[in-house]
Amino acid sequence: MNHNQQQQQGNEVRHDDENALSDFLASLTDYTPTIPDELVEHYLAKSGFQCPDVRITRLVAVAAQKFVSDVATDALQHCKARQATIVRDKKDKQQREKRLIMNMEDLSKALQEYGVNVKHQEYFADNPSAGLESVSRDE
Repeated sequence: MNHNQQQQQGNEVRHDDENALSDFLASLTDYTPTIPDELVEHYLAKSGFQCPDVRITRLVAVAAQKFVSDVATDALQHCKARQATIVRDKKDKQQREKRLIMNMEDLSKALQEYGVNVKHQEYFADNPSAGLESVSRDE
């Protein structure tokens, strides 16, 4: 293949990519993402980005939705693996029939795979006054 043929083939690929991108951006005009445009615009503005093109806002919304979906799927896999270990340890058939319950540990592991480190307290109170009753009795 000579140089002209390679250049022409490269231009065709680039032209196809540009057409695909144009079609995708046009489809974003009619698409309603799960994350509302107003929310995306708020966080984009908060980070210093402003763009009047709604397609760009929706592109960011689709990317965020994909990220959240991937993290949730990975957290579910961690949850299944954790609960499978519990079932093997207990050898309890009733345990297998329980619903899956994701916890913060599963979410933290999934987020860590994407470079997001989450630190959480070891103890969470059910309400703001939890533990205060014992203090007042001691006084």
